[in-house]
Amino acid sequence: MDKRERQAILSQGATRPETPRDRAVRRVLETDLPGSPVVGRPLRRRLRNFRPDPHSYFSALGGPLPWMVRLREIDRAVAEHERRLTEAWEELRSAVGDRPEELGHRWLEVARGWRFDETNALIERHNRNYPAEARLPMDPRTGDFVLVNGKPYRREPLDERWILARFPLVADERAA
Repeated sequence: MDKRERQAILSQGATRPETPRDRAVRRVLETDLPGSPVVGRPLRRRLRNFRPDPHSYFSALGGPLPWMVRLREIDRAVAEHERRLTEAWEELRSAVGDRPEELGHRWLEVARGWRFDETNALIERHNRNYPAEARLPMDPRTGDFVLVNGKPYRREPLDERWILARFPLVADERAA
């Protein structure tokens, strides 16, 4: 063991003589102390209700966690479906013109034929794995996982109802 290292270990907790630098720091503190608003009051305690978890350190080094990447991919896929559906709606509306019955019938066919396979597979994987990957705590009263930002963590699969909720059959509702 190095002599300096041994001396540092042995002198831990021991009072050492005041150095000129220590005296200068003490004088600066003594001049600043009278104007301080916290003089004579106990400092507020900062309670720490957690212990650093080594897993959080390791996961921070690896970039975004799998559930974060998956949620980003789900949001990107949903936005892409909405963009493509908007284009399909506008194209169909311009092709059909002012015949709302035919527009509704053909839009219903488009909605029934729209494929969400990849997006729904991501959503299903999210619903299955998210609680374990995010270490979501359980609510002891309900026996289910806690809410995330006030909402359940589960995502609903996309289907015909999802399309019709965003793009209603009646053209007047779409414009409103």
